[in-house]
Amino acid sequence: MQLKYNRQSSLGSSLLRIFIKILFAIVIFIIAIFLIEKVNFPSPQKKYDIEITNDIKKL
Repeated sequence: MQLKYNRQSSLGSSLLRIFIKILFAIVIFIIAIFLIEKVNFPSPQKKYDIEITNDIKKL
């Protein structure tokens, strides 16, 4: 009869693994923010002034 060898990870190693995953996610998030800032999104060149006084007087 063979005995089963169940090796459970200790609390320290599991916490370390979780910490590394969280740190990795934060680093990826920061890199994504910097890459998005580098992209030049088109912005409107003309500022729109909408006159609403005529609409208010009609009411």
